[in-house]
Amino acid sequence: MAIKEGEALPSVDLTEMTDEGPKPVSLSELTKGKRVVLFAVPGAFTPTCSAKHLPGFIEQAGAIRGKGVDEIVCVSVNDAFVMGAWGKQAGASGKVRMLADGNGDFARALGLQMDGRKFGMGERSQRYALVAKDGKVEKLYVEPGPGLTVSSAESVLGGL
Repeated sequence: MAIKEGEALPSVDLTEMTDEGPKPVSLSELTKGKRVVLFAVPGAFTPTCSAKHLPGFIEQAGAIRGKGVDEIVCVSVNDAFVMGAWGKQAGASGKVRMLADGNGDFARALGLQMDGRKFGMGERSQRYALVAKDGKVEKLYVEPGPGLTVSSAESVLGGL
């Protein structure tokens, strides 16, 4: 069952690539006392994710923060090395924090995993965005199917 608005985010650690190597990031600590926009993509470097989803949040980062958001986070079921490289290539530094859900634990805990085996991708995350305030889901935007409509940076910005 998928998480719903008003529910608490699961207490899961994600991983971030730093200059010192991969480091765990507590989702509970990340969202404590903050308003965070978190969006998830099926895979780093994939077409829609690289051409539209991540770039949209990078471009709109200032406007989103201007609406009272403390942090913007991109999550994917990839390893921290891939997420770090993708963020670097996309120019995300200082705008969007790139966090890895390497084993898909966060996607499963949210009930927002998807089976990407027919594409050779294994279990991944559905495409979605959410706004969390102090660890609780304030708004949830889950894509109804392939493509990018409801979870785009523009949609999230319009709902803030």
